[in-house]
Amino acid sequence: MDGIVSTNLGERDMAISPDGTEMFYTIQSNQHVMSTIIRRHKTSATAWSSPAVASFSGTFSDLEPAFSPDGKRLFFSSNRPLSPGKTKDYDVWVTEKTGSGWSAPKNLGAPINTSANEFYPSVTNDGNIYFTAEYQNGVGKEDIFMSQYKDNGYSLPVPVDTAVNSKLWEFNAFVSPDESFILFTSYGRKDDQGGGDLYISVKKDGRWQPAVNLVSINSPQLDYCPFVSNGKLYFTSGRHAIKSLNEKATTYAELVKSYNGTANGSENIYWLEFSEVMKRIP
Repeated sequence: MDGIVSTNLGERDMAISPDGTEMFYTIQSNQHVMSTIIRRHKTSATAWSSPAVASFSGTFSDLEPAFSPDGKRLFFSSNRPLSPGKTKDYDVWVTEKTGSGWSAPKNLGAPINTSANEFYPSVTNDGNIYFTAEYQNGVGKEDIFMSQYKDNGYSLPVPVDTAVNSKLWEFNAFVSPDESFILFTSYGRKDDQGGGDLYISVKKDGRWQPAVNLVSINSPQLDYCPFVSNGKLYFTSGRHAIKSLNEKATTYAELVKSYNGTANGSENIYWLEFSEVMKRIP
């Protein structure tokens, strides 16, 4: 999304409201020291407002916003404390849309949040929540977990089955509201192009099918944070346009231009038509 969202800063994890009028994404500092959620809104049919720090962000490290399918709630991960004091590990928090903006965030609490980190929430039509965690009952080194929403509460999270999770790293999953497909990143598989690739698994007869690498989309850098909205797939990538070899010596001015450019190695948000993704699934 060069020129709209992506700049020479580190942008990642896009969320767009179901009605298409509001977007949130994260700007992350070098070495992941600080993460801040940015908000923009539609000012016309084709134009977006200037970026601004979201009303609920800017004090602690917040990242990975995700709308509920009805657009009334926004989930995200944060290390903010439960009470005044030092920061906590990363938990899933939620803010509700009000007539004047967004409410003060609330911690989802147990059984979703624990003394470990919880990242990248994704919420379905039924209220089920998928997220990333490293739990002892996981399948691998990092896994995607799911908790069912029933009787106004969440069930104990369980790892998604091995059609998705492996003994390696699986993280940052987007699940379609009807739970017909799941997009996620895995690192270390035999078909990984090097930095962590996007995969997709579709559900048939109530079961997840073996995940497929989205080969033509992925790069040798990390490709992650998938999100689908209004027929488009958005994802974050560390791919860049910096050349390691030049035919002639590089000048200082050329270095500055290259390193300050959008494709300077900082993460950016990319998009393509989701229909093109589905065509590539066997």
